[in-house]
Amino acid sequence: MSVSFRNLAVGIGIQNFPEGLAVSLPLRGSGVSTWYGQLSGMVEPLAGLLGAVAVVLAEPLLPYALAFAAGAMVYVVVDDIIPEAQVR
Repeated sequence: MSVSFRNLAVGIGIQNFPEGLAVSLPLRGSGVSTWYGQLSGMVEPLAGLLGAVAVVLAEPLLPYALAFAAGAMVYVVVDDIIPEAQVR
């Protein structure tokens, strides 16, 4: 295991502690079992897997999507920001 992968895993683990507390403590305060707080974290591996599959499937479309986003930003600048800047 590479050092960078280990550091990433440690960083994700550190980030998960306050996130889990933010879910579990209000549930415990309202009298709900702490199992629900743990269950809220169980969706993360599944969502990560689905996200990885989505990235792999969308990779061929990425250059076109980024070009569309860049064109939309150019349009917003030319249509809104430049005329408004000329008025003042």
